[in-house]
Amino acid sequence: MRLEGIDAFYGDLQALHGVGFEVRQGEIVALVGANAAGKTTTLRVISGTLAPRGGGVAFQGAELAAVPAHRRVDLGIVQVPEGRRLFPFMTVLENLLLGAHIAGARAARDRSLEQAFTLFPVLAERKGQLAGSLSGGEQQMLAIGRALMARPKLLMLDEPTLGLAPILVRTIFATVKAINQAGVTVLLVEQNVRHALAVAHRAFVLENGRLVLAGPARDLLADDRLKKAYLGL
Repeated sequence: MRLEGIDAFYGDLQALHGVGFEVRQGEIVALVGANAAGKTTTLRVISGTLAPRGGGVAFQGAELAAVPAHRRVDLGIVQVPEGRRLFPFMTVLENLLLGAHIAGARAARDRSLEQAFTLFPVLAERKGQLAGSLSGGEQQMLAIGRALMARPKLLMLDEPTLGLAPILVRTIFATVKAINQAGVTVLLVEQNVRHALAVAHRAFVLENGRLVLAGPARDLLADDRLKKAYLGL
């Protein structure tokens, strides 16, 4: 997936200024920055829910300007939004099955369901329970599991550890690594900079809608500017 020179606006307010970067197949790429830096806006441009006024997005060599959001899911671009966006009065199983609505995913639904339950055993235990009655961590697992049911090629995670206890934060990041090792490319948006850089191959730092740092995640962890701005060192 490649972004080139993305300018994005909300009304007259410009949220992204010439943002461009590439996510290579098989990578975990972290997109980090403070609140209102433009991270979620970047995901919205990629997923097709926000049209940029300048620049473009390409996926597997094809330009996406004319491809609506629902067709991007068919191509393999799947987003887990901040806040999970589950259907609280539907069961865990029903939420999962909704993730397999596209034709390619329906054919592999049973296998995908087995994989989701293997990745998150607690979902198998609670498959008949209403999604809204789950804990925050369990809801995040369900949101990720539902996204995986669509059999993504690029999985975009928007603040997956927001509001979770430290032990659950570690679980979610371990899960991100496992998903990637199973062959899924991951674009990870996170305010938890230290954990995000620890799990990612490469990373990009956004400030006020502009890319200000980029490189191998391990190198950025040692960058003095990043340490001072985001790690409190």
